[in-house]
Amino acid sequence: MTSRDLAEWAVGVGDLPDDVRHAAARHMLDGVGNAIAAARFGSGTAGWTVANALGGPGEARPLTGSAGLSAPAAAMATAVLIHALDFDDTHAGALVHPTVVSLPAAFAVGQETGATGAEILTAFALGLETACRLGAVTPHGFHARGMHASGVVGTLSSALVAGRLMGFESSVLVHALGIAGSSSAGLLEFLDSDADTKSLHPGSASFNGILAARLAAAGASGPASVLEGKRGLYAALSDRPADLSVLTNDLGSTWEATRIGIKPYPSCQLMHVTLDAVNAAGASADEVADIEVFVHPDSKHIVCGPNAGVAAPRSTYDGKFDLPWSVAALLHDGAVTVETYTPESIAREKILQTARKVRVNDMMYDGPAASAPGRALITLDDGRILEGRVDGSRGSAAFPLDDDALRNKFDANCGSHSRAQELADRIFGLADEPDLTAVLDLAADISR
Repeated sequence: MTSRDLAEWAVGVGDLPDDVRHAAARHMLDGVGNAIAAARFGSGTAGWTVANALGGPGEARPLTGSAGLSAPAAAMATAVLIHALDFDDTHAGALVHPTVVSLPAAFAVGQETGATGAEILTAFALGLETACRLGAVTPHGFHARGMHASGVVGTLSSALVAGRLMGFESSVLVHALGIAGSSSAGLLEFLDSDADTKSLHPGSASFNGILAARLAAAGASGPASVLEGKRGLYAALSDRPADLSVLTNDLGSTWEATRIGIKPYPSCQLMHVTLDAVNAAGASADEVADIEVFVHPDSKHIVCGPNAGVAAPRSTYDGKFDLPWSVAALLHDGAVTVETYTPESIAREKILQTARKVRVNDMMYDGPAASAPGRALITLDDGRILEGRVDGSRGSAAFPLDDDALRNKFDANCGSHSRAQELADRIFGLADEPDLTAVLDLAADISR
């Protein structure tokens, strides 16, 4: 059974390769920064409200918080914060946000079990790898069925992280994965509304993953065939073929965790390459007569919904999935930042007028949508046509942000706080920290 192979690997991993350890630290830094930014902007408050109401024994503090909650509640609050701005990382082949469904469990259960920084970093890296591989088994398959891939695979990656930190034997971890699969969910129905349920999916996945691990520890059983069974995860929730060999081939020697993209824009990953292409064209909004962009068909129905380019975004989260509006904002403002999607910003009439000039055509590309090239043709008022082309999106695995650029993003997320780089140094050096205390204290201080 595939889940047994996954569990045996997760239990048996010793020291991480240097490149994997560094990649994990980079994604941890990005996740912490996104949580701090969300807290600063007052986003993700529903997850916090519910987590605090759940309370429980003071096992773990959520990111940016000072009070201890139960580990599942703390993980839920942290996950909703990390995903609230849609600024967190993406694995192109899996179309999954790996950090937000791995870091919350690592931080919460790491505190609960008194784990060292090195143990937490290793468990987090295993979660990243698991989430990436689970999604890559069926590229865009969950989305094609109307499911949010991160919500689907995140319950299992969270359960695996929790089980590793709780010291499970592989047989117990198999049960945890089997139980977690029954809680896998996340509907894409938010795309046709002003709802922000997408930001809640990782919270549910983190909460239920830890619960699955606890249930397995208490003796509950789950099906070992949770992945490949005729009523298993892929049969039930994917609309495309599943190649389960992707999950286990070269597991432990080839790491997808080193191939995760880091977002330069706080919006859906599937529009980033178009924003880059528009940026490369070099036009300004006051001279634009027409905008033609070319988009992968798998991206089109997610970032070019019926409301896109027709009316103003219905919510700040809706704006992050409105490609025409985001293109227009880039042309007007010269950048797309967390401020682009505030309630005041999305109500700007001049942005909507430019968004209505955007025409979207299909770009045929054999690979995953998140790694497709981008192209934009911008016709100016004087008849000149500017073309922008990029081979892939900035920040993706093929065109990664270097450590300096990542630190700059982190600093901006922290509001250029005087202690931001101190926190960054702590996270990059987490393998030498005795626990999470210093990281949590700094994150709470910076987010105030």
